[in-house]
Amino acid sequence: MTTVSSPLAGRAIPLDAVPDPVFSGAMVGPGTAVDPVRAPGEVVSPVDGVIVSLHPHAFVVVDDEGHGVLTHLGIDTVQLNGEGFELLVAKGDTVRRGQPVVGWDPAAVEAGGKSPICPVIALEATADALGEVAQDGEVAAGDTLFNWK
Repeated sequence: MTTVSSPLAGRAIPLDAVPDPVFSGAMVGPGTAVDPVRAPGEVVSPVDGVIVSLHPHAFVVVDDEGHGVLTHLGIDTVQLNGEGFELLVAKGDTVRRGQPVVGWDPAAVEAGGKSPICPVIALEATADALGEVAQDGEVAAGDTLFNWK
């Protein structure tokens, strides 16, 4: 089983509340989202594993069970072309849960007209493969969002 931790502090919200139909419709996969604290900070790895995809606005970590977890920093933030984001690791790096991956400022993203809400997605999973999913309440970086069976 893979425990997926929150990659940042904020408020857990249900995936269907994400202001993007691809995420809210779980087309990418099941999971949850975090409405982040509006302060500059670092987004950390939600699991131990290897960075298999890395962009300023999103990254995927695959653990030793083959579970890929997508962390997407904000909605439509690809349009920012990396501005306001700082990569702290490289594709192919092995990371530990809680290790910083990207630096960013959610308030600046929001000021730029984008939603800073961060979907955390279990790629290629079914909803019934996830245990109880955090969908409400404050979370700190490292708090459990869901367990993936």
